[in-house]
Amino acid sequence: MIVLVIILLIDLLLIIKRPHVPSMREASLWVGFYVLLALLFAGSIFLLGDVQHGTEFLAGWLTEYSLSIDNLFVFVLILSSFKVPHAYQQRALMIGIVLALIFRGIFILAGAALIERFVWIFFIFGAWLLWTAWQQVRPGSEDHGGDSWFVRQLKKVLPISDEYDGGKLRTTVNGKRMWTPFLLVLISLGTTDLLFALDSIPAIFGITQSAFIVFTANVFALMGLRQLYFLLGGLLDRLVYLKYGIAAILAFIGVKLVFHALHENELPFVNGGEPVTWVPEISIWLSLGFIIAAMGVATIASVWRMSREAKVKGERLHLGAAEIATDDEA
Repeated sequence: MIVLVIILLIDLLLIIKRPHVPSMREASLWVGFYVLLALLFAGSIFLLGDVQHGTEFLAGWLTEYSLSIDNLFVFVLILSSFKVPHAYQQRALMIGIVLALIFRGIFILAGAALIERFVWIFFIFGAWLLWTAWQQVRPGSEDHGGDSWFVRQLKKVLPISDEYDGGKLRTTVNGKRMWTPFLLVLISLGTTDLLFALDSIPAIFGITQSAFIVFTANVFALMGLRQLYFLLGGLLDRLVYLKYGIAAILAFIGVKLVFHALHENELPFVNGGEPVTWVPEISIWLSLGFIIAAMGVATIASVWRMSREAKVKGERLHLGAAEIATDDEA
């Protein structure tokens, strides 16, 4: 864990000292490096002979990674909404990732304590994930944005400048000290992180009850997310079936949590307070297979649709950060 924190701190210091838009090669190398770290970590668990926790980590990491990509999609909308200069988007993203780690750490501690004391909490976690899955696919679920009610109220009470001053939070305009729009960006990212933590933590507790595995899976899922933003560029909003893959995973884990709660049932009004033994137990290997299949099908289907649309328009399909580079050149 100490090594992970050191890597994140180095990443943060690089952004502060040299704010820039990473090239396709730089972003690819960083994303590959972080994915390799996660796989090496999983491999070390397997080498120690702990197949159960190794499998739980892989399933948890893939689940959190898919949810983090969904989180990243909202980050894209927020940064676009506030017109954050590309050179300083890295700093905003990194702060958003650090906030996500803090919020998820708090929820992990709270979730572990609740699970230890109240088995029936799995019923609530399961119902919440099923509702969240429905929210993913219901009509109008794409209506995200940075200008939330809370941000609009802040604009009324705080002096906010119209222009950015690099990556600063405060600036001086005509001799008057004011906040820059960067403050609103960070607040929007923070509130988004808080909402996504409410989904991601119950989801991974449906895979493992080990607080250590839960936290490490979250850390590895968030590492490299900043570079992934620049690597994917404008591709995120074109992965049209991604939300269905994520919804399927959330619904699957929601059902798994309810089944687990029924197996461990102590509620007097459910089966007379006795465990419901006829409910099937979903194995970790089945969970891992379902998660991989759901994300694979959603991604392949999205790319196939993009390819088809590009062919109809007579265009060449491009996957990557072309939109960002073009925008910078403009």
